[in-house]
Amino acid sequence: MSLVSLGCMAWDGAGAFELRHGMVGGSRCVDIVRILIYGLNYAPEPVGIGKYTGELAAWLGSRGHHVRVLTSVPYFPTWRVGLNSGNYRNRFSREQSGLVTVLRCPLWVPKRPNGLTRLLHLASFALTSLMPLVRQLSWRPEVVITIAPALFCAPAALLFSTLSGRKTHSWLHVQDFELDAAFELGMLKGGWIRTAAERWESSTLMGFDRVSSISGAMMARLRAKGVGSEKIRSFPNWVDLTQIKPADQSQRATNSYRCELGIDEGQLVLMYSGSMNKKQGLDLLVDVIEDLADQPQLVWLLAGEGPSKESLQAATRHRSNVRVMPLQPFERLNDWLNAADVHLLPQKQGAADLVLPSKMLGILASGRPVVASSPAGSDLASLASEAGRCVPPDDAQAFAAALRQLIDQPDERLLCGQRARQLVEARFGSEAVLSALEQQLFQLSGRSGISVS
Repeated sequence: MSLVSLGCMAWDGAGAFELRHGMVGGSRCVDIVRILIYGLNYAPEPVGIGKYTGELAAWLGSRGHHVRVLTSVPYFPTWRVGLNSGNYRNRFSREQSGLVTVLRCPLWVPKRPNGLTRLLHLASFALTSLMPLVRQLSWRPEVVITIAPALFCAPAALLFSTLSGRKTHSWLHVQDFELDAAFELGMLKGGWIRTAAERWESSTLMGFDRVSSISGAMMARLRAKGVGSEKIRSFPNWVDLTQIKPADQSQRATNSYRCELGIDEGQLVLMYSGSMNKKQGLDLLVDVIEDLADQPQLVWLLAGEGPSKESLQAATRHRSNVRVMPLQPFERLNDWLNAADVHLLPQKQGAADLVLPSKMLGILASGRPVVASSPAGSDLASLASEAGRCVPPDDAQAFAAALRQLIDQPDERLLCGQRARQLVEARFGSEAVLSALEQQLFQLSGRSGISVS
């Protein structure tokens, strides 16, 4: 069964995928680009980087481009191969869907990921994918898009583009600054190790023809790492605005989740949905739940998978109004997001300014308010401040106080939800974002980008 993702990927259970509403007015490109996408995570992973990489490949294929994807077997967010992801086995395989060819490589997946085991995990994919990457030299792609986290894959991608010849261009898309997050969250330690790693990272980044990222703050960090402004491009994550849309307030009582879970009209649902890892800072939610124990009308729905789930369950087991759930079926995504009265988006200090969480776009599209934790000036802080409230990371008291404001003010919740939908419509619609990327690919490969119906 497919799981909730904050986007528009559908998986048919037999290895084929489709992007709903993927073509603009049924048009296809006259100019076709051969594109190799190289990255660790891919569909049918339901959340995070795999979801977006899958949608990117499917959309490019729907436009007529020839796309090959070199990736791992799915394992995220459960950190187990074959669990809730089409019963994949940890081995080499090949899939075909239209013009998209998917080449999968085995990898080592730690049961309890930490700094060292994550590095070994990344290194295992870099090793097993090396020969399949070399075999693509005869195909001569015009653009190689490497999706970070790519700690060990980026050098091989650069060497590949060099060996392929002058007509093969290299593009690195940074979804996550893995080194920065590992050191700032304490998963890796050592001053001299960090200095050496950052020097190596900077030299690698500067070797690519294009380097993109998903937020203004992350693009600024690219410049700070030495990447020239002429190479940097904005490539934000996106959301299918036809798949996720606000439900009318009159439909609140009949929401399928509220009915099935026995949540009555007078109760307020506070929801967290997504990956459950260290950088999410879910321990903060435990403190917030205790702080708001005097609010009997609250129901906490915490859904997701990841290494932090077990401890979250243990810490909230004594609270009858807290439900820790698995990721929910994809086909019920809109109902799930609309079941919430307020969405929760905590993040730990040190990770909060590095990424704009992908789940934020689904929250905005659902037209519901959000309380998030992020440093002032970050992209997340800017969006959350308009669509709800934003507080400093790791401040449980401030998070609880922000929630109390929205709990006590139903009109403010409604207004924040309306602003949320307006924000996502203006900036993060899937067609606008992916079409802009396609134009960048045309420019890089020297094509005109003409389309026909």
